[in-house]
Amino acid sequence: MKILYALQATGNGHIARANVLIPKLKEHAQVDVFVSGQNSQLLLNEKATQNKGISLFYSKKGGLNYKKIIQKNSLFHFIKSIKSCPVQDYDLIVNDFEPITAYAAKLRHQNIIGLSHQAAVLHNLAPKPNTKHHFSKMILQQYAPIQKSFGFHFTKYDDSIYYPILRESIRNLKTGTEEYFLVYLPSFNNEKIYQTLSQIKGIDWIIFSPFSKTSKKQSNCTFFPIDEKLFTSYLATAKGVLCGAGFEFPAEVLHLQKMLYVIPIKGQFEQYCNYMALKQLGVMGNEQLDAQDLKQWIATNHITNISFEDETDALINRIVNLT
Repeated sequence: MKILYALQATGNGHIARANVLIPKLKEHAQVDVFVSGQNSQLLLNEKATQNKGISLFYSKKGGLNYKKIIQKNSLFHFIKSIKSCPVQDYDLIVNDFEPITAYAAKLRHQNIIGLSHQAAVLHNLAPKPNTKHHFSKMILQQYAPIQKSFGFHFTKYDDSIYYPILRESIRNLKTGTEEYFLVYLPSFNNEKIYQTLSQIKGIDWIIFSPFSKTSKKQSNCTFFPIDEKLFTSYLATAKGVLCGAGFEFPAEVLHLQKMLYVIPIKGQFEQYCNYMALKQLGVMGNEQLDAQDLKQWIATNHITNISFEDETDALINRIVNLT
């Protein structure tokens, strides 16, 4: 059997998941890898065909940068890539929210299965905000349309939904608790983060930012450039984590039994859905970066008691038995 594993590289979660799933799939089939997008800090451990694809970019104030999204993406290149994508050469396309292979398979009626967090977010039993976000919801629905999918979420709302796929480095991480909090908010600039967190006296903040080129200490805030190994070492002994309302990283924090506070990226329907799902589990958060609310969170000392069973092998067996 020949499989094309397609993923997008906007954000780190898709790559983190691929690094776990692709070696497992290779135990059952020949696997080629296709990656589109250009906005991730994690490295894929597999050789892959790269495509510019359609990427999302963030502003420095907690939201999407629509101007940069338009400037950096080409509709002509996207359509050309769909037409030339060789999906017909494969028995199965496994698609993690990747638009080029999704549309190419749809046009050529090829065998394709979705395997993404977005599939679970769009499930009719998963929590969703009641108002606004209509445009961003439509984008999520049409970005990589696939009829048959398995999804990942914090809660198993259906038998087609699985717990998060966690990296072995996280499952095997030796943890402790020191008196600092780890911050990863790539949609906020360093000035906004410092302006807010410096108001919370007596608390040390370790901040990893795509806007930092070198490490820098300012009062109770220490900024670092993105460095996966260093980040993981700080995660291991952090008391808690302040981050966006994404999926894979909050799932890792929950699994490690750390305090968690999330802020959804403005304009991202998926993140507001995650925000609602996490709040149902007792996780605290806010739609704004607010010092007073963060003080209340720290005072609670609350840790959500949850862990995620490793269902990787069961999922892989289900996928390969589809063909």
